[in-house]
Amino acid sequence: MPIKIAQASRLVAAKELAQVKEDLKSGAIDIVIGTHALLAKTVNFGRLGLLVIDEEQHFGVTHKERIKRMREDVHVLTLSATPIPRTLQLALSGVRELSLITTPPLDRLAVRTYISPFDPVIVRDALRRERYRGGQSFYVAPRISDLDEVAEFLREAVPELTFARATGQMPPGELEDVMSAFYDGRYDILLSTAIVESGLDLPNANTLIVHRADVFGLAQLYQLRGRVGRSKTRAYAYFTIPV
Repeated sequence: MPIKIAQASRLVAAKELAQVKEDLKSGAIDIVIGTHALLAKTVNFGRLGLLVIDEEQHFGVTHKERIKRMREDVHVLTLSATPIPRTLQLALSGVRELSLITTPPLDRLAVRTYISPFDPVIVRDALRRERYRGGQSFYVAPRISDLDEVAEFLREAVPELTFARATGQMPPGELEDVMSAFYDGRYDILLSTAIVESGLDLPNANTLIVHRADVFGLAQLYQLRGRVGRSKTRAYAYFTIPV
């Protein structure tokens, strides 16, 4: 079918993004995939009929108001594994229609989750075990300021493993290069902030270490755990807390 698909996000060049906005206004684009940028006042849709919102919990009040104005003549489908209380209340009270996906994919194994005080031996063995079975690991810290401390630990505990950093403060091009390299298997560990909590599908990464899990919210931890166990391989999640 002759369907024109476009993308709108901070990773798209300014000139290309301007063209996307023009095509949306004229109705030349059939499907556009993007971030919060699509809800900006400068974006106008010529023939919008369906709005699909993934990871709804990440959208703030301003974005919700924009969506509310669009709802008047547009079908809206929202998706979330951790819905915010207001959305959950509207669904359970019958104001919104609700559908649940309760069946996991075929052969999918549950993620084994451990919560314990930080133990360098357990963390080291978990990272090595994942590497020796041919997989990769996520190591997530709550703050950018924590990354240097964790990086030093990795150099001392698992010097044979390679790792790369990823944070939201990195230039878009550099961040994309790091994520692509990790996806291609050039690094054993991705050391990052909570930027990885959604939008990633890396079947080969099946061990997750969360540094200072007590700093994260319950919904964040649930989302982070969802980064592993996306294949037929048994996945492990370690939520560490201060000793």
